[in-house]
Amino acid sequence: MAELNDRSREIFRQIVESYLMTGEPVGSRNLSRILPMALSPASIRNVMSDLETAGLIFAPHTSAGRLPTEIGLRFFVDAMMEIGDVSQEERGRIEAQMRAAASGHTLETALGEASALLSGVSRGAGVVVTSKSNARLRHIEFVRLDPTRALVVLVGEDGSVENRLLDLPVGLPASALVEAGNFLNARIRSKTLADLKLEIAARRTDMERELDALTAKLVEAGLATTVGAADSRQLIVRGQANLLEDLKAAEDLERIRLLFEDLETQTDVIDLLTRAEDGEGVRIFIGSENKLFSLSGSSMIAAPFRDASQKIVGVLGVIGPTRLNYARIVPMVDYTARVISRILEQGR
Repeated sequence: MAELNDRSREIFRQIVESYLMTGEPVGSRNLSRILPMALSPASIRNVMSDLETAGLIFAPHTSAGRLPTEIGLRFFVDAMMEIGDVSQEERGRIEAQMRAAASGHTLETALGEASALLSGVSRGAGVVVTSKSNARLRHIEFVRLDPTRALVVLVGEDGSVENRLLDLPVGLPASALVEAGNFLNARIRSKTLADLKLEIAARRTDMERELDALTAKLVEAGLATTVGAADSRQLIVRGQANLLEDLKAAEDLERIRLLFEDLETQTDVIDLLTRAEDGEGVRIFIGSENKLFSLSGSSMIAAPFRDASQKIVGVLGVIGPTRLNYARIVPMVDYTARVISRILEQGR
């Protein structure tokens, strides 16, 4: 593929860019009008035949124009696409929207705003996945349900409340629940669950000196239960309705129906988004390269965001048809992820 000559590359570029703009196949006659070089339709057809043999383009119908294959799109995105930039005006708008959503609201509100913003820019579905353990805590309480079970009640700084079931050690006195809660609340100071667990582990000697053995076990069991459960991922999706716009044919409607089914299978979407945590910067997944999109033929552009300790705590991006405007959306996703990271670093 890298050995394509200039003429072949230009024809291929025009086919891809036309597809990304219109979703329609383009033929040799139309290409002869828009190419920057003078070529007859017959010469263009010869080049198109070579590109088809190389697996970069295909004819959706007999005597139709050509469209890029998924391999062709990947080649274009990796080797030929010229990434745009986010204008100063757009940067200011993104920054203002994100900070307004984060100020005085929950982190989830800010992430929902980021998802909606990306949806509006891309005309696709904006998606965000993050860990529930990122929430900063204000209070923890142990509430006995019966002799063998208790609720661990977690109250976040944002007002959110989560309840987790906990098995109690045999013979645990009621006072131990109060002591365990007091011990943890004295050390919360806006920490996340993960932070609190690390601190307690580091000060295990202090805990064992202050608390009896059963109460110390209760503290550790409570943190293990809450961190384990709350570390599950949550998915935020905005703008699915955008995907219903600009449908060209019945097969487009079927493709979008399949994509909606994909989005409803949250576990698979979360797994795919989590793969974007593996590297720096923006990741692009095209069509059947991933099993999630094998039927709907969709694409995803995603980038990770980080907390104050530079730990990756989530991923945001866009899901839509393979003819997404990659050159525009890639820098928008990247910049939005950077803004969210800065907000988390500064503690909102």
